[in-house]
Amino acid sequence: MKFVDEATLKVHAGNGGRGCVSFRREKFVPFGGPDGGDGGLGGSVYLRAVEGMNTLADFRISRTFKARNGESGSGNGCTGHGGDDLYVEVPVGTVVTATDTGETLGDLIALDQTLLVAKGGKGGWGNTRFKSSTNRAPRRAGIGLPGEKRELMLELKLIADVGLLGLPNAGKSTLIRAISAARPKVADYPFTTLTPNLGVVSAGPGRSFVMADIPGLIEGAAEGSGLGIRFLKHLQRTRVLLHLIDIAPLDPAADPVRDARTIVNELKKFSADLVAKERWLVLNKIDLVPPEEAQRRVKDIVRRLRFKGKVLAISGATGSGTEQLIGGVMRYLEEHPRDASAGTDDTQSAVR
Repeated sequence: MKFVDEATLKVHAGNGGRGCVSFRREKFVPFGGPDGGDGGLGGSVYLRAVEGMNTLADFRISRTFKARNGESGSGNGCTGHGGDDLYVEVPVGTVVTATDTGETLGDLIALDQTLLVAKGGKGGWGNTRFKSSTNRAPRRAGIGLPGEKRELMLELKLIADVGLLGLPNAGKSTLIRAISAARPKVADYPFTTLTPNLGVVSAGPGRSFVMADIPGLIEGAAEGSGLGIRFLKHLQRTRVLLHLIDIAPLDPAADPVRDARTIVNELKKFSADLVAKERWLVLNKIDLVPPEEAQRRVKDIVRRLRFKGKVLAISGATGSGTEQLIGGVMRYLEEHPRDASAGTDDTQSAVR
């Protein structure tokens, strides 16, 4: 299925049912009085986060969702049957925004979390409700209120523990193939990865984390150049960023330090929160140069960048250093569990 991380849809809650005008008709009770029941409630529309959906592609086909109307009331004080609520399934990590106001309605970050997006209309009153001391035989009833109508923008932000970032051909796809079951395309030309890929990395019995391979960034990504602007948002939910740097670029004029600074600048332009995340330098492709030369290049890059964080040297192609990388990431994630409130907002009272 094609990866789609943005979609618009229209939701229409059910209308309330009509109230009933009715009078008791019983033997020996010639003036039984009104007994019309109220109309039923219209069905509401909810979004529900489910497992197994990784894209919003389904909403490119089905864009309109309508709940059932409430049924009309009937005699003998019977209230009409309420319309069934409609639950629309979306991937975990979906952010919901009202297109007319730009208001964020909710953020579905947990499995089976639901969000009310359109409330059903109230049923109309039956004529029993209009009875009074001065009007003992009312012949009026309510028609029922219309259900809410909304146009929504859905935006998917993948929920992963670890995000890979770097220039095209830094070796991100090769790394995720080497340490997980994900099988992204790998080739020797830029922008081989066109959509994010998720892989589950095992760190031992009962210990694992989810890694996201994001399409390569280039200078100007935050302004829309290349593929980066579309996919930078998928790094926002990660807890650790692994910044891959190619220490043996094919272009002799390429400077790994300049390229690394380019990536950091794009993160700053896109989001201050993103650049403040825990970021490790992962110096890749050490298998392409002699060990002594690889060690010299690693030290030179770290010195010129003045980087004070975690630094690892690996080869995604041969697997050298990947066990230390997996173990280090797993320990960090266990020591820094995800905040249960991350990604929520003031609208969460609408989520139940």
